[in-house]
Amino acid sequence: MDKNILAIVGGNEITERDLMDVIERYPENRRGVFASEMGKKQLLEQVISFELLYKFGVDNEFDKSQEFLSQMEKVKKDILTQIIINKVLSEITVTDEEALKYYEENKEAYMEPETVSAKHILLDSEDKLKEIREDIISGKKSFEQSASEYSTCPSSEQGGDLGAFSKGMMVPEFEEAAFNLPVGEVSEPVKTQFGFHLIKVASKNPALVKSFDEVKKDVVNELIQQRQERKYLDFVQELASKYGVERK
Repeated sequence: MDKNILAIVGGNEITERDLMDVIERYPENRRGVFASEMGKKQLLEQVISFELLYKFGVDNEFDKSQEFLSQMEKVKKDILTQIIINKVLSEITVTDEEALKYYEENKEAYMEPETVSAKHILLDSEDKLKEIREDIISGKKSFEQSASEYSTCPSSEQGGDLGAFSKGMMVPEFEEAAFNLPVGEVSEPVKTQFGFHLIKVASKNPALVKSFDEVKKDVVNELIQQRQERKYLDFVQELASKYGVERK
């Protein structure tokens, strides 16, 4: 498929592979526009146009002009610099033993915070909320039924379910009540800037450290990044000593 010839411009073939090479130069989030046949067709026309312009430039010796040579020198410098950077940084490796050692020494960085899974009922009236609480406590209605019927929060469609959240994700009054409330109990009305809440905690999950296997990829990437930065700075300093630098 890569060798599939899409066009011939001035004797030069433009293949499917050529088109894919152009697409891959675009940021990943913009490549989708070329997924359709229309997108590929438009890109092919652009590639053809560029090939025609290139041939015109060569035929008319624009590639020998001072402007071209000056620009090429700048491009050459950028490309060569990037090649050297890539080569220096590509030499950095991290062993499993080194990654495990770093993980053991920095476990706190891989900790999942304590979370609470809770449901709530939100109303503007504290008195009405107290009545609803009495019905729930007495067993006349379930918390979930009451949330679906009375709560003004969009979570009412899920029986008031807010899912799991950690500290800092909710307003302080709500958060304090939820984290201090025993599992399964229904709180007294809790006032926040949004109104009055009844809260029921479904479960509590203590803070825990993710296992090494769960975070190994992150650990390796973190170590590689640290070492690449140090290697780059050391290498630049070495070159500065070798060639000399005068800052004015």
